[in-house]
Amino acid sequence: MRFFIALEIPEESKQELKVIQSQIKEIIPQVRLTDNDKLHLTITFIGEQPENLKDKLIELINNSVVDISPFIVTPALIDGFPNIHNPKILWIGIKGDIDKILLIRERIKDSLASLNLDVDIRRFIPHIAVAKVTNFKISKLQEAQIQKIMQKEFEPIKVKSIKLFESVPNLGFHKHNTLAEIFLTS
Repeated sequence: MRFFIALEIPEESKQELKVIQSQIKEIIPQVRLTDNDKLHLTITFIGEQPENLKDKLIELINNSVVDISPFIVTPALIDGFPNIHNPKILWIGIKGDIDKILLIRERIKDSLASLNLDVDIRRFIPHIAVAKVTNFKISKLQEAQIQKIMQKEFEPIKVKSIKLFESVPNLGFHKHNTLAEIFLTS
């Protein structure tokens, strides 16, 4: 199974992100938008592992959220990987209770390492991937238009749980199945 751990975006917030995605599509028509149902904030991608690891991953997530109450994050900026000028992925960065996300991520990384699983050592930037683009350079005008999108006030996103997902290849795309939802303590 291909596992990943993520914060799922609540439905009301997905609608607001959908508006941002359509604005991006108007500016860069060749982008391929992330399916609105798949919008999430990845904590860590675990990758292909035996199915019997599922229970250990659920336990690991439960342990990683001990004493962490629900929290709020808010869309704040649009950027890209590897960068905004020549992106392969466009994403929305967040502000708010980032420390809680970073703490959860570090706890999960430590637990994955204790299970002898590979841990992504790249710098972690909490983000929501909203679009992909191939062989494209963003012009200064497009960049200014994209940044203008983020000048409005956005509704906060309330994070109440963390999910363990399975990513299943499906006709060149991936379907995400929820395997477990672990609620943050109030």
